[in-house]
Amino acid sequence: MKPCGDFRWDLEVGQLAEQWLSGILSGNTIEVKRDFRASQTGNVFVEFFCRDKPSGLATTKATHWAFILDDETVVLLPTEKLKIIAREAYRSRGTVLGGEGNLSRGVLIRVERLVNHAISS
Repeated sequence: MKPCGDFRWDLEVGQLAEQWLSGILSGNTIEVKRDFRASQTGNVFVEFFCRDKPSGLATTKATHWAFILDDETVVLLPTEKLKIIAREAYRSRGTVLGGEGNLSRGVLIRVERLVNHAISS
């Protein structure tokens, strides 16, 4: 599609994007995580163990994960991609304690790494 710089083109592009996102959201399940510290640390914490039991990414049934990083930024990616990224983080950086009361174990993943693998049209 070639840009023509008028409202009709903008409308068509917007409608195609709406259809694309609707296709992702329809029939899929999305686990939504809010990481309040990601904008300061540059990392998101992805839990896979809590209170001595598998949890989070290890037990999720969601097809996709969405990370809300601040009031304007959401990163959405398929769970299977996130698992690959988390395994890489585990191998290269190990695990950390986190969550409320440091009762969870997980990995830190650079926000840029998530963005590079996020869903795009």
